[in-house]
Amino acid sequence: MKYNASFKICIFGEAGVGKTSLTYRYISNRFKDDTKLTLGVDIVAHDIVLGSNRIKLQIWDFGGEERFRVFLPAYVRGSSGAIFMYDITRKNTLDNIAEWLSVFKNNVEDEEENIPILCVGGKTDLEEEREVDVEDVKPLIQKYDLYGVTECSAKTGENVQKIFESISYEILKNIGLV
Repeated sequence: MKYNASFKICIFGEAGVGKTSLTYRYISNRFKDDTKLTLGVDIVAHDIVLGSNRIKLQIWDFGGEERFRVFLPAYVRGSSGAIFMYDITRKNTLDNIAEWLSVFKNNVEDEEENIPILCVGGKTDLEEEREVDVEDVKPLIQKYDLYGVTECSAKTGENVQKIFESISYEILKNIGLV
């Protein structure tokens, strides 16, 4: 199969926010209740077509536990884009956004290139337990120069496809293919 592009997309955030569930739902269109802790990084590949562009996505799902953060600088090199994920039911999952983004940006960015990063709030199926609104996140979007925020549910599938199409489209814009 011939591809117009191949993109490395990193997904990072605190442990238990739903990164692995998001990735699994996107790849398989199924939800797994018994997701295990990601040790280090899990890498999966997926093909996507946007307009006339056939793209090979490499999705790097990083373990969110602090003990795995030492590996992040080496793993993010060569990234085309990223997803910072938080849990809408746990406000504290936004606490370390500065640390996550600093490690990512300091190890991936070429000074002339602005790597697109999307902020994603997971677990919208748990609306009654919500602690974080999109409005709470908007100041962080501006402060850290992220291109947007969206919410999703890996359990129901809400916005999962949209997230990966959106980040892929931003990367295509970045490299001048759209």
